[in-house]
Amino acid sequence: MSKSKPKSLADPSRLNPFVPGHKNLLRVVIETPKGSRNKFALNADDHVFELKKVLPAGMTFPYDFGFVPSTRAPDGDPLDVLVFMDEPAFPGCVLQCRIIGVIEGKQGGTKKDLVRKDRILAVEKDAHSWSDLKTQSDLGKTFAQELEEFFVNYHRHAGQQYHFIGLKGPAHAWQLVKAAMR
Repeated sequence: MSKSKPKSLADPSRLNPFVPGHKNLLRVVIETPKGSRNKFALNADDHVFELKKVLPAGMTFPYDFGFVPSTRAPDGDPLDVLVFMDEPAFPGCVLQCRIIGVIEGKQGGTKKDLVRKDRILAVEKDAHSWSDLKTQSDLGKTFAQELEEFFVNYHRHAGQQYHFIGLKGPAHAWQLVKAAMR
């Protein structure tokens, strides 16, 4: 008698990336909440969220991080999203977000093996504190520099390089989402 694999959670990576009936809203599955030192990631084979790594003392994720379901970025993972919202979500939570732009970057171990690692910037649709953000330019120069520094330090602790390319607006971010759909 063979044992069948036990059922696990539903697979959020297969969701439609667009909110039905709302052409300007994107679904985002949260992996790591704001304020956490723990980096969680979806194990697509087992349909569970697993602890991937722990950031060093004093370093936390500044905003909720997640992914756009049913997409594949150049690094092979789903397209990353940084979400601005009033309170942290939890791993596996599905949010409805409006896109405000994208952070373009490259990551890798050496300069010759750098791969694109763009991150969509989005605001959760019911966020009060972030409701005035419409595009990436609303973040301001200092804010953008702080995000860049976070990603550089985050990748350095993983033994990788991160090169910030720039910020682009919502139209370009939507193009990236559509191009990444699988």
